[in-house]
Amino acid sequence: MIDHTLLKADATKEGFKQLCHEADNYGFKIVAINSSPVKLCAKLLKDSSVHVGAAIGFPLGQTTIETKVFEVEDAAANGADEIDYVINIGELKDGNTDYIREEMEAIVSASKKHGMLSKVILENCYLTDDEKRKVCEIAREVLPDFVKTSTGFGTGGATIVDVALMKEVVGDKVKVKAAGGIRDFETAEKMIEAGAERIGTSSGIKIIEEYKSVLKKK
Repeated sequence: MIDHTLLKADATKEGFKQLCHEADNYGFKIVAINSSPVKLCAKLLKDSSVHVGAAIGFPLGQTTIETKVFEVEDAAANGADEIDYVINIGELKDGNTDYIREEMEAIVSASKKHGMLSKVILENCYLTDDEKRKVCEIAREVLPDFVKTSTGFGTGGATIVDVALMKEVVGDKVKVKAAGGIRDFETAEKMIEAGAERIGTSSGIKIIEEYKSVLKKK
């Protein structure tokens, strides 16, 4: 359930090699990275069950639909099999839900064409509950694989309340990914209980080691 994350601007090849080794060793679902290291990570993980996830329009979402679709195509060509894209938050704040739908349809379609899972990042820290609901309602119709709470680069991360809200709206049609500020097993467990089926974090190893300790005590 863990998307093992390295999205720092100063990340190096050695860092990505370590990320891939850790993800393979711990059985994480994907390595979550920016587009540039996708080819390297896909090569390192070619014999592994770990997926390669590319961040699209990251972290602000303020690129055109055409640019985001190109990023999806480029990520697919370089070996990605999942994408996490940031919605155009400004368009949503302006009430332009038609744009949000058009963007989602274009990116989900491009992802499905290449057999890639797609995740829609809402960046909830900037949104009202009504705006969160609206995006999730659109997702329930367009059917990306996941809606996601946050990039981890905004003013706030995942909250249990937001995960529950998102899950309530999308129901069983779309899954929920919690990301941003999840740094221990207790928090991850609460997110899962609220409805999250993926956890995006750079603290995956710490979470799993804490989980092992809990199992030992039982």
